[in-house]
Amino acid sequence: MAAGAGARAGPGEPKQFRPILGVPMLLRALRPFTSHPDVGHVVVALPAGFETRPPDWLGKLVGERLVLVAGGATRADSVRAGLSALAAHVGIVLVHDGARPFVTRDTIDGVLDKARAGIGAVAAIPVSDTVKDVEQERITRTVARDRLWRAQTPQGFPRAMIERAYAELANGDAVPTDDAELCERAGLPVEVVPDSPYNFKVTTADDFRIAEALARELR
Repeated sequence: MAAGAGARAGPGEPKQFRPILGVPMLLRALRPFTSHPDVGHVVVALPAGFETRPPDWLGKLVGERLVLVAGGATRADSVRAGLSALAAHVGIVLVHDGARPFVTRDTIDGVLDKARAGIGAVAAIPVSDTVKDVEQERITRTVARDRLWRAQTPQGFPRAMIERAYAELANGDAVPTDDAELCERAGLPVEVVPDSPYNFKVTTADDFRIAEALARELR
């Protein structure tokens, strides 16, 4: 998923195309999947218009294994567009944020294993901070964190499961913030896969500075 406007990252080109140590963020997010031996088809959802005129570095990757589609007004719309573009033989679907450039092979494998077993899977990390419920800047309570996890991506599902979940999303329903939420609403089983905090989502200009530092450490 790379169809967002990325407004919180500041002015300039779409954030997914911006470089991290000279490598476009979206390309960093793609490489662990395009190099994975069990990933046979990759669909990239882009802001409308970019699917026909992508950056050169992305256009060079387009072919039988990787295709580009126009995303929609919401994440759910973009996921639907991606699902409709998947090859017919694909039985397991992984959904990943183009703004998470540091996903590891181990995380991908863990999500794949659960999806192959017939359940939904979400890369996630336990919440370690103290969490406050706040209303108009006033703390109303401290939330117990022992059962709280931060959902990340990739999120993986048997194709029939994720397509059923999206088919049940009706106009007027609350917009889901991730794909697992739709499966939860439909009563379908979803489990977490312990992930690394390095697999964070780059959202703001400060996040890009953190990503640059992490990229230097990991290279």
